[in-house]
Formats: sequence, structure tokens, C-alpha cells
Amino acid sequence: MALSCKSLASILAILSMTGCTIVPGSHFEGIDSGEQTQNLEQDLEKVNIQIIDSLLINKQNQARIAAKPISSTDGLNVSNYEYKLGVGDVLTIGVWDHPELTIPAAVQRTAEFDGFRVQRDGTITYAYAPNIPAAGKTISQVRNELVKRLSRVIEDPQVDVKVVGFRSQKTYVTGEVNKPGVYPVTEIPLTLIDALNQAGGLTEAADWRTVTFTRGDKTEVIKLDDFYAHGDISQNRLLQNGDIVHVSRNDAQKVFVLGSVYKAGSVTLNRYGLSLAEALSDSGGLNEGSADANGVFVLRKSDVVQTGFIANVYQLHAKNIAAMVLAEQFELQPHDIVYVTSAPLARWNRVISLLLPSVSTVDNLNDINN
Repeated sequence: MALSCKSLASILAILSMTGCTIVPGSHFEGIDSGEQTQNLEQDLEKVNIQIIDSLLINKQNQARIAAKPISSTDGLNVSNYEYKLGVGDVLTIGVWDHPELTIPAAVQRTAEFDGFRVQRDGTITYAYAPNIPAAGKTISQVRNELVKRLSRVIEDPQVDVKVVGFRSQKTYVTGEVNKPGVYPVTEIPLTLIDALNQAGGLTEAADWRTVTFTRGDKTEVIKLDDFYAHGDISQNRLLQNGDIVHVSRNDAQKVFVLGSVYKAGSVTLNRYGLSLAEALSDSGGLNEGSADANGVFVLRKSDVVQTGFIANVYQLHAKNIAAMVLAEQFELQPHDIVYVTSAPLARWNRVISLLLPSVSTVDNLNDINN
């Protein structure tokens, strides 16, 4: 389950307990009433504070390019693909110049109805060729066995074998696709991307970044965005019987915009991303009566083990004439917290310190709801 209104309310409640009131146009209450300066300084030592400027934008663009995956065919090999028959599959068998061995389809009856079904014991039976093993065999192997058997009664038999009913193997596409359902594995290779296309593609509510792929007792996350945006073929999979492809909702792909804006709340990222400027615009913009335009912050959780910081905090000087250009280029990530402060300059460090607990709260609530 994705982040709900209840989760957002919980975040706001926790922020309030840290000593601040998070409502549009509000000020922090009590931040001068006996805080321990030493504790604030210790908290801020765990935070990497950066100014949103052209250098930061260039750095992030370069990091995005460097992180672009190298296209690979690992995990996908269709060149040697051959369909293997299973119980329930239906075959038609014809022998050239021997119409007596071919059962003609009756009026209003299909080849599948009159065909040869792979029985529960995995065999098919044909004239002069009883109990031919078929399950787990390819069409070529079954044809070769038929030729071998029929050669005993027919000189140089020319045998044609086709599958007219693919009944034994299925894959499942579930979740946020337009036509969720069961899709057969056939003689034409079926990949994960093919299955999503057959299912009508992703819905508007789908998480377009990742899908889950389950085979047996193993589940892996497929980076769908890397396939579409960067051509990373290694994210594709050749599907087999029983595979499950699940597309989740994009409810978790949100950022939270709080503080001195006209419409505080969550904003959903779409498949093309979300910039800081777009998030502020979707929230009604800065409250001109209370917002400090130089106090626009983006709080983002950091891996403390790798970076030594519990959070990255990015500050936008919105009074700068180039600020909106920078804001349009600054890409937000899921679970970012955008906060517009009304606190004066001297209090910003304390504001950041008070907001820190909310950074981990967003991820924790998302984990609980999932």
C-alpha cells in the first residue's frame, strides 16, 4: 500500500512534535526557548548543506550521465529459442501424399478441436506411431520421431507438425496495466516487455520506474525506466511458464511540499520526472505574505554509511533572478521534502535541525504501509 493521507498526517504530526507548526504561512514556535545550541550543532554536523546553483546542477547532470547503464543483452537470449511442448498442447500432423493419415477438419470445427492433444502422460498417439513422447520435446524432435516410426510403413515420409493450441504454459501480468491477465507462452519468444505490451501497456497510475519479476521463489526488481530511457536490454527477460510480472502503483513516487506555500501536501512524480519549480507551482507557489524566498529547502535522505551524512539539504535562494531557472533544472527524487520557511536568516540552521526527523519518517511510513 502506498503513502496515504493518514501517512502524510503522521509526518505532519511528528514535525509538529519537534517544535514547529507546519501549515502554510506559519512560523516556528519556541525555537528560541532554551534550545541546546550544542545539540543543534551536532545535528547539523550530520547534514550536507548545499546551495542550488549552476555548479550543483552541472554536477548532478554529470552524475546522471555517469550513472547511465551500459546496454547489455545479459538475461535475454532469444536467438536459440525453441518452444517445448507440454501437457495440453494440441498438434496437427500431416503426411504428404497420404491424405488417409490426415484427419480433415469437419465443417465448423477447428484444427485445434480435431488435433492431437499431448496427454497427461506426456505422449501423443498417431497412426502407426503410438505413445510418442512429446512433453518437454521440441516440434523438431517430435517430427523426427514420427518420421522414424512411419518409415517402417511408408517410404521416405514427409511429415508436417504444427502447434495449433498452446495450452500448457502461461505467464501472468498483474497490477497497473490496462489488460491484466494470463498470457500464453508460444513458439514466438515472449519477453517481459512483450508481455507488458500485450497487456495494453502501463496505466496512468502505474509505477513506470520499476516492475517486479517473479520466477519460482525468486523475485527481482526490473528497472523499467533504464530499459525505456537508456536502452538497457539487460532489464528485459525471456518469460517461462509460471513467471509473474507485477506493476505497482506510483503512489510512493511522491515528494512532500510543506511550510509557507498556499497548498501544502504531496506531489506525484510522473514518468518524465518532477523539478523543484514544478513541485512549488503544483503547491500554489510561495505564500507572499509569510514565505522567506531565500529559505526554500529540499531535504533528502542520505546513506550515512557511504556518505557520513544522514541527510542532504539543498537551499534555493529564490530571491535571485535566476532562481526559477535553477529550480526548473533541479530534479526531485521520491520522498524528498520541500520546505519553504518563514523563519528569519538567523534561525535557518535551527529550522533544518528541527526538520531532520521527518526525513527518515517518510521512508519508515512507506515501509510500514507496504
